[in-house]
Amino acid sequence: MKSTGVTDLPLHGGRAPRWLFERMVKLSRAISETVLEDYGQEVFLQRITDPYWFQALACTIGFDWHSSGTTTTTCGALKVALDPEEHGIAFMGGKGAASRKTPDEILSMNDHYSIKPSKLDDMVRISKLTAKVDNSCIQDDYHLYHHSFILSEKGDWGVIQQGMKDKTGFARRYHWICDDVVEFVEEPHKGICGQWKELEVLDMTSHNSAETRDISLDLIKDGPEHLKPYLSKALQTSLSDFSSNNNIKMPAHHPVMDNDITPQGWKVLKRAYEIQPDSYEELISLKGMGPKKIRALALVADLIHGSKASWEDPVKYSFAHGGKDGTPFPVNQEVYDSTIKTLERDLESCSVDAKEKRSALHRLNELL
Repeated sequence: MKSTGVTDLPLHGGRAPRWLFERMVKLSRAISETVLEDYGQEVFLQRITDPYWFQALACTIGFDWHSSGTTTTTCGALKVALDPEEHGIAFMGGKGAASRKTPDEILSMNDHYSIKPSKLDDMVRISKLTAKVDNSCIQDDYHLYHHSFILSEKGDWGVIQQGMKDKTGFARRYHWICDDVVEFVEEPHKGICGQWKELEVLDMTSHNSAETRDISLDLIKDGPEHLKPYLSKALQTSLSDFSSNNNIKMPAHHPVMDNDITPQGWKVLKRAYEIQPDSYEELISLKGMGPKKIRALALVADLIHGSKASWEDPVKYSFAHGGKDGTPFPVNQEVYDSTIKTLERDLESCSVDAKEKRSALHRLNELL
């Protein structure tokens, strides 16, 4: 498993008008079917989970070239356009409440694909784990609100998810694809692209955070009680809070960066201790093990053992039919419909062996 990239986008509201969304569905279906016919499901998954190709597709079907809506609307159009049984590709999840339905939708694929129930259970685990990594292990303050899980009839998968940064008006998109590598918490990202680096990001997936991950696991397995002196809320506001009659008495310990853990949080840590997780991946997968607890363990590991986690942001577009917002020009409906018809006509004329017949895209490529 690996993450293939990240894209930063301005956060825009509103919806695509019905006349445009209906065309988006048709054009995204035609483009997807062309790729599937000529190259197969594996290549389609590689392309749709590539941040650059996905961005180009979103712009090609006419969405705002730099809007956060390129994620939610393009995934929504593909979910409508692609039929699991006809195309062998299923889009699940979506924005907000739809994202929380992803596990049930994955398990329902048992009705469409010959995938063992145990493997579908593993897909549910992967769906949750990719979200946990991008939301909690890479603490860039982008909070996930969109999660799309893509599954092929062969059992290959991809993830496209997006988070919102409070008060900044920006969103960040994360891409994942199945791979022979089975590591989620050690450098899982093939590459992360964005408009800028955040000044301070806790990256627990960095190779430089390996020791901190190990110590965090040990701290939990040793029992959370000994962590309380380091994770209690700071009550003082000045030196006088600790002085009386010209005598100063300092506490034995001081909270680290105001990382107070709530009573419910302590219950989560205690439950983790009782489970005795075997790996850091298992630890972060536990229910309730969110960003604050992951961060707290990393800071205590630094305070007690001098283990330094990575605090560097790991973060390392195309026009065809215009954009919904009129940038770089308004959508030309006649040209848009012509493109759909060209692709659909080419697909209808394809022989059984699509690789032996050139598609409209191949012919267009020769004219460039």
